[in-house]
Amino acid sequence: MKLHDFRVLSFDCYGTLIDWETGIWNALQPLLADNHQRITREDALAAFGKFEPEVEHAMPHLIYREILEKVHGELARLWNLRSSSDLDRQFGESIGHWPIFADTPAALAYLKQHFKLVILSNVDRLSFTHTNAKLGVAFDAICTAQDIGSYKPDHRNFAYLLDQVRTLGNAPNELLHVAQSLFHDIEPAEALGISRCWINRRGDTGTGSGATQAISQMPTVNFTFRTLGELAEAHANGSR
Repeated sequence: MKLHDFRVLSFDCYGTLIDWETGIWNALQPLLADNHQRITREDALAAFGKFEPEVEHAMPHLIYREILEKVHGELARLWNLRSSSDLDRQFGESIGHWPIFADTPAALAYLKQHFKLVILSNVDRLSFTHTNAKLGVAFDAICTAQDIGSYKPDHRNFAYLLDQVRTLGNAPNELLHVAQSLFHDIEPAEALGISRCWINRRGDTGTGSGATQAISQMPTVNFTFRTLGELAEAHANGSR
């Protein structure tokens, strides 16, 4: 199997194209400003990784920025810190300010010349509009949790993705799903037989960490790269 075998790349956005961990940590600073517990970045991200899927599972009718508002409130309660509706809302609206990984724009621009590009994200449409301006390419399809009515890792999200791929005129075996999150993306893609490329941004060695909930067993992957830039380079030189 080689990268040149595929015609469509689908991407998780936050964690893969966008540095969501830095974005989350930065957006938590107003809450943590008066914190005397010395909550570390890794502890904060791990707590986020616990609450985010719990809230998504319990309240799939909420759009993602509202999910983030609820998660922010849960984090405040966990740490015995005082939040407010304004602070919760600011955290939810922070998505558009989350920074882009430095390699993302050039890699997407290159890949756009060779593949159809699709987004499969747990984001809402408005929040992604702000992010999309940073990415610098026109995607052939954008699939959000708001469109689908459920959140990854729900298999319905990946079934929706496959329908979009067919609408683009491609077969499911021409799709490669590219993502950082083992929990949200790689594990369910494996379960549905979708080819998958792990962008191991954190240099994880097994089942995931950071802002993503850990899983019990490492899924199998077809390709692994540390960055999106490495994927583009591998395609360009034909090494993978």
